[in-house]
Amino acid sequence: MRRLASYSFVLVSLLIGISILSTVTPAQTDWRQILIPPLHSFQPKQPKRIQLPNGMVIFLQEDRELPLIDGTARVRGGSREEPASKVGLINIYGEVWRTGGTKTQTGDQLDDFLEIRAAKVETSGGVDSTTIGWSCLKADFDDVFKIIADLLHQPEFREDKIEIAKEGEYDNISRRNDDIGGIASREAVKLAYGPQNPYARVPEYATVAAVTRQDLIDWHHTHVHPNNIILGITGDFDSATMEAKLRQAFTGWPKGPAVKKPDIQFQPAQPGYYVVPKEDVNQSAIRMVDLGTTRDNPDYYAIEVFNEAFGGGFSSRLFRDLRTGKGLAYSVGGGIGTAFDHPGIVRLSMGTKSQTTVEAIQGLYEEIDNLNKQPISDDEIKRAKDSILNSFVFNFDSPEKVLRERMAYEFYGYPADFLEKYRAGIEKVQTPDVTRAGAKYLHKEKLRVLVVGNTAEFDKPLSSLGPVTPVDITIPPPPPEKPGEGK
Repeated sequence: MRRLASYSFVLVSLLIGISILSTVTPAQTDWRQILIPPLHSFQPKQPKRIQLPNGMVIFLQEDRELPLIDGTARVRGGSREEPASKVGLINIYGEVWRTGGTKTQTGDQLDDFLEIRAAKVETSGGVDSTTIGWSCLKADFDDVFKIIADLLHQPEFREDKIEIAKEGEYDNISRRNDDIGGIASREAVKLAYGPQNPYARVPEYATVAAVTRQDLIDWHHTHVHPNNIILGITGDFDSATMEAKLRQAFTGWPKGPAVKKPDIQFQPAQPGYYVVPKEDVNQSAIRMVDLGTTRDNPDYYAIEVFNEAFGGGFSSRLFRDLRTGKGLAYSVGGGIGTAFDHPGIVRLSMGTKSQTTVEAIQGLYEEIDNLNKQPISDDEIKRAKDSILNSFVFNFDSPEKVLRERMAYEFYGYPADFLEKYRAGIEKVQTPDVTRAGAKYLHKEKLRVLVVGNTAEFDKPLSSLGPVTPVDITIPPPPPEKPGEGK
């Protein structure tokens, strides 16, 4: 009994000691005194650049982590060059280039061939280029690359696949007015660039129906030449061996006509208010737009920081004030848009309930005015820069991402070290730079304000802000002949 009592006494003493210790508050350290080490230098592994005598540019990026080889060939020329009477041609071309197969194999046969090898070959069409890419096991590279070469040299564009692609386009056209966000984004581009601008045009039933197989053949023969191609390959290979294979495959391919960048005119709509009435919704999609600038602009880094601070994230002014503070927005954001080789779009976007539409617009105006009354502070700029720099490395955390970016710089004629200079450019931005960028590119009186929503439920008539121009989004009907005829 004595021994048990002794054990009990010791146990109780320990429990009391622990209880006393648990009530002692540890010394608190002010979080502002925590030293944050500087970011490591950003030095991504650069791909090897090769230029063949015929003008083809090749980038090779070794990555031995997995036994895979991926590649993409980017061909100059895209939808901005297609005829206005055949808008949609590049969408169809980008699909049927692959699904139509080659002269020796149908697209379905290619599907079977690739499926048993767990490989894929894909093609697509874009605004300024078309692409053909692949992903395969290292052991299957030679077989898959033969398909790539065949599709580059002798695609077939079979009629049945053209009809399938057209039906897909018709379906997209028929559904394009279902979503107010999609409507707002599409029509806002037309207001910023002009309705007939190649960056703003959209396919119609008639323009899709007008596309023929010969159009696809002609496009391919006009654009797909080695001097218009940038090829990038990443994966488990030896660069010297891969270079030898590519030289053997492509050196004998003669040059063709060089694709020149088209001279595109921008004719924005007049500043003012534009509305797309949509009676079957209880929300409004708001867009404010103007012409932006290009990424080679000396103001680019200041613009990036301004965008992050003003409308780029959860800590931005627009989100903090209009969504969190006033509860006016389901979503809100935007800034000064930039693009590689043509002006981007200054764009402020907001989604709100119908009953707060005009109040939301006025709230956006107030935020623009506050840039003068209460300029973006040093703390806001520091947070914006930290956000950009901390996320930057994750945008290029793989050899494939670095390769893709390097190909883009080659395509648009930017310096090879543009990526490496980005972080230094952001770090150098100071408060006056950000203030100047906002004042230079964001002007309330120059904005085209588009609202898509149920006008009957607006808190005030949109006309209380100024004259309003209705925007007609009626989809033109198909041509008299059956869609797909006229080939």
